[in-house]
Amino acid sequence: MSRLILASGSAIRRQILDGAGLDYEVIVRPVDEAAIKEAMLAENSRLHDIADALAEAKALRVSRQEPGLVIGADQIMVMDGTLFDKPKDLAEARERLLSMRGKKHELIGAVVICENGVPVWRHLCRTKLWVRDFSEDFLDQYIELEGEALTKSVGAYRFEGPGAQLFEKVEGGFFAILGLDLLPVLDYLRTRGMITT
Repeated sequence: MSRLILASGSAIRRQILDGAGLDYEVIVRPVDEAAIKEAMLAENSRLHDIADALAEAKALRVSRQEPGLVIGADQIMVMDGTLFDKPKDLAEARERLLSMRGKKHELIGAVVICENGVPVWRHLCRTKLWVRDFSEDFLDQYIELEGEALTKSVGAYRFEGPGAQLFEKVEGGFFAILGLDLLPVLDYLRTRGMITT
């Protein structure tokens, strides 16, 4: 059976694959995400194309050197037409969360699977999330509880944890919000005989 490789250092993506009972390896070869985003924004690329290009770059980087199916994934956040990166520190995370209060934002996620240095499958998803009008007391408690974990996600929240309390509603899948839309990936792996049908 072919190897399955996750080309991501993300703890939550590993947790998703572990939870699904998949047998895989983690191999990460860094790519210059900032340069890719900058170049694509300068070309007025569509936002979902940016997420797709980042996921593909991560998978290709590993797939060119390792045999097997390599999963690359990326997610970007868009609010009021602006693309956001992960907050640099807790002060920026606080500012980000305050700016999101009472508003809708979108997470655009991409998963690309490569084999022998060529993309063989890709999937895009868009999730809409409405942040409730929370109090500053709640925000202070939340930041104290979560700490540096808030700098690890583009939205400054862990939806799978206390971050769920930030929201009044969402449209989209749970796994997509976490950064790896699992069910379509499992479907593709079944077509390839990687997991039992």
